[in-house]
Amino acid sequence: MKIEEIIKTSAELPNSRRLVLNLIITANHVTEKVVEVLKPFGISNQQFNVLRILRGQKGKPANLYTIQERMVTKMSNTTRLVDKLVKNDLCERIVCPSNRRKVEIRITQEGLKLLEKVDPLMEKVEKEIAEKLTEKEIESLNAYLNGLRT
Repeated sequence: MKIEEIIKTSAELPNSRRLVLNLIITANHVTEKVVEVLKPFGISNQQFNVLRILRGQKGKPANLYTIQERMVTKMSNTTRLVDKLVKNDLCERIVCPSNRRKVEIRITQEGLKLLEKVDPLMEKVEKEIAEKLTEKEIESLNAYLNGLRT
């Protein structure tokens, strides 16, 4: 379906606007699919992202700055995201005994178990989205999207 049909306009859109609208609508579509997978587990897309970042630390704790820097969606409420994950025993805060202002975060066993359940479902969604394209098209699209961000 063309972007003009989605936004219900008969106006001829400039290619640059069509591109931006397509990117936004497609990103929202993908986000909705991800949220659908995560909803039964009671975590948001951003919380899922934090858990994956912490798992990527391979047992080493990370500070808030490191987490925020690696987030897919940059946001200022990383502390609140971590608070919710701590409350649900999916990660833990480690306070440095010599400097109480230094706090690091580590994923818990519960957090790792949750990711084990979510990973195959997320992989299925990713494949469903990507199956509409060939491998060559996926590579090209990734290159084009990388180019847009540079």
